[in-house]
Amino acid sequence: MTGYRRLLGNHDFTALWIGQTISELGTRTSLFVFPLLAYALTGSALLAALVEAVHLLGMAAALLPAGVVADRVDRRAMMRWASAAGVLLYASLALAGWYDALTLPHLLTVALLTGAAAGVFAPAEMAAVRAVVPTEDLPTALSQQQARQHVAVLLGAPLGGALYGVARWLPFAADAVTFAVSWVLLGRIRADLRPPRSSTPRNPRRDLSAGLRFIADSPFFRVLTGWAACTNLVVNALFLVAVLRLIEAGFPPLQIALVEVAAGACGIAGAIVAPWLIDRVPTGRLTVAVAWSFVPLLVPMLFWNSPLVVAVALSVGLFLNPAGNAGIGSYRVAVTPTELQGRVQSASQFVSMSMLPLAPLLGGVLLESLGGPGAIAVLAVLTAVVALIPTLARSVRSVPRPVEWVVAA
Repeated sequence: MTGYRRLLGNHDFTALWIGQTISELGTRTSLFVFPLLAYALTGSALLAALVEAVHLLGMAAALLPAGVVADRVDRRAMMRWASAAGVLLYASLALAGWYDALTLPHLLTVALLTGAAAGVFAPAEMAAVRAVVPTEDLPTALSQQQARQHVAVLLGAPLGGALYGVARWLPFAADAVTFAVSWVLLGRIRADLRPPRSSTPRNPRRDLSAGLRFIADSPFFRVLTGWAACTNLVVNALFLVAVLRLIEAGFPPLQIALVEVAAGACGIAGAIVAPWLIDRVPTGRLTVAVAWSFVPLLVPMLFWNSPLVVAVALSVGLFLNPAGNAGIGSYRVAVTPTELQGRVQSASQFVSMSMLPLAPLLGGVLLESLGGPGAIAVLAVLTAVVALIPTLARSVRSVPRPVEWVVAA
């Protein structure tokens, strides 16, 4: 708990974390409402799914150029511009809803642009965290960020549903307020978040290539980036198949919601104990343990298809996830040169996200062609194959505990 106490006294990190916790909860609320509203406007499940896909597309498209910009300009100003865009975009939906003038093109435009704003914000935020948090506190800081994401997942859907039940425009008005709070708190950061001055003339193409080349030249970064992309594909396909099987079996929505609630609760619990685990287990071994954690838990899902079994299997698998992400993520940030923080973060996230659109396709094809047990069996094998990536990579497996790599960094 020492790390938590130190971070509590870190004014700049606290302002950043609180602002983004509130903002991320608002974003999850809106993302839950997007498909509901699109379906209500069009009656098309395809168009309802398109809204979230467009949001992800906007985020992915913005990441790489945002990484270049984050290594050139004041990261605080960059984050505030992104938050201000969120205020205006979500307020436009709330205003249109107030006047009963919501349309699908307006919804798609806001989804695309808010995704782009999130893509702009992400590399600037990670570079800011590196600037305001001492290296020894990075694992705790990233654990708190993991907790923030799980809290948003846990509360976003029920909050969005409740607000949407009162008025269609109300979730977007609430989200605009959360972005305004973030904008205010970002202004309270005192640290200088400008990147180091470069003595060479800036060239966008060369700057972008430098970030990609840094990843390509490092065995550790190559393995970690490829593993993250494959994990995103398989784990998201697994969650989709698990939920679709429950829907096909006719379980009530309230019971199916148990899966997401349990996953969120276990993720929060895992984030709380993450700094303790990271301090005591070598970071590389912890990463390998996380990679394998889902494999044995999928066995019960082969034989029993019930909300309780699915909730227990998937949430127990997620318990170690915050420690794994925060541990190896902290090491990655610590060993990335300061002048490359934005570009390396954005390039890694871009590659990782590139597989997300394929996850529903993979899950749907497996479920349709093999049935529930067959789809789970194939995904269990794929999960094991993906887990071999960090297991066989000495550059990842050999990363020591933070007490050793903090000194090196």
